Amino acid sequence: MKDKPVVPVDCFFQGCYNPEYHEQIMKCREKCFRYNTCNPCDGEALNKILSEILGKMGKNTIITPPFHCDYGYNVTVGDDFFSNYNMVINDGVAVTFGNNVFVAPNCCFTTAEHAIDPELRKQGIEIAKPITIGDNVWIGAGSTVLAGVSIGANSVIGAGSVVTKSIPSGVVAVGVPCKVLREINEGDKYTYPHYKQEE
Repeated sequence: MKDKPVVPVDCFFQGCYNPEYHEQIMKCREKCFRYNTCNPCDGEALNKILSEILGKMGKNTIITPPFHCDYGYNVTVGDDFFSNYNMVINDGVAVTFGNNVFVAPNCCFTTAEHAIDPELRKQGIEIAKPITIGDNVWIGAGSTVLAGVSIGANSVIGAGSVVTKSIPSGVVAVGVPCKVLREINEGDKYTYPHYKQEE
């Protein structure tokens, strides 16, 4: 019986079969490590590292550590972007966020698709499809957005959703799989509590 080939530890944990891609992933992983271990009160240092990770970063971008991505340069973030703790982006291809996007804690955006057939999967065959998030979108806590999905402007994705297909603009969508619940309307301006300062 032949011994199994020795797999380098870093390759084992990443599971990447392409040496060139593996090198790029490890460079990004090192940057994410620096970002996630940076003083959370040092905004200047955080912004500097984040600008080295992302392909494009709009003004007033806040990504709360910890944050993880594969390549970084495939991620584009618009102005006034905010994500809470534990955002994960598997950016094998473009992942694009518009302006004024909110991402709640523990959300995942993954462009990767693996073969269903186990023999093909063992060979490392993988494809990637882009993800696009429009302006003014809110992604609820614990949601997962899968490969090839677009979410239209002004939509809300409910907490815990798994978005397997594209969602149109101006709707509330929720569930596993995520489906449109209703359109956002004028009444939504008045159902959320408003707090006014006393004159």
